[in-house]
Amino acid sequence: MSGAFITFEGIEGSGKTTQAKLLKGYLESKGLEVVLTREPGGTELSERIRQLLADPSLPIRPEAELMLFMASRAQHVRELIRPALERGATVICDRFADSSAAYQGYGRGIDLELISALNEFATGGLKPDLTILLDLDPEEGLRRARRGRGDLDRIELEELEFHRRVREGYLEMARREPDRFVVIRADVDIDSVHRRVREAVERCLGM
Repeated sequence: MSGAFITFEGIEGSGKTTQAKLLKGYLESKGLEVVLTREPGGTELSERIRQLLADPSLPIRPEAELMLFMASRAQHVRELIRPALERGATVICDRFADSSAAYQGYGRGIDLELISALNEFATGGLKPDLTILLDLDPEEGLRRARRGRGDLDRIELEELEFHRRVREGYLEMARREPDRFVVIRADVDIDSVHRRVREAVERCLGM
């Protein structure tokens, strides 16, 4: 029996990591095996790539950035995500292939068809059963992301217009795939967002 694959997407500060952890706890309370992971990351190689991508002192060209994300994703899918799904676990991933379209495509202007083809190769055709898009105004998202933080990563240091393009990209993708995406406002309290997330996941899983 194959498990369900659920991804969280959204701009910086939208609360993906918090909501992914809350969902994991909720599904485990229902007796499900749950694997919580993130992109880039989830495996030793992918976590090392994450460190490179986050380093603001390291100049990375957009094309190189895209390929590093794809390399991380290819390892992640084959080493962690697919094996978990094949044994029947529910996998929750904080970011996945849609992030490359949003950030490197809409944000940086790399051809979306190229990104789609690279994602197909990197994932082996794996797509989420459900993608939860936590939508938030970029100014508020950056305020949240930077609150109480010392060092910021490369993406958080991008100009506001970049983050606006990313948000619009996400919303466009959600309009194109309404059967997979559920858009949830992230400008409300954590419990309200979690309730909406839970409802969307319960529908997806037939709970």
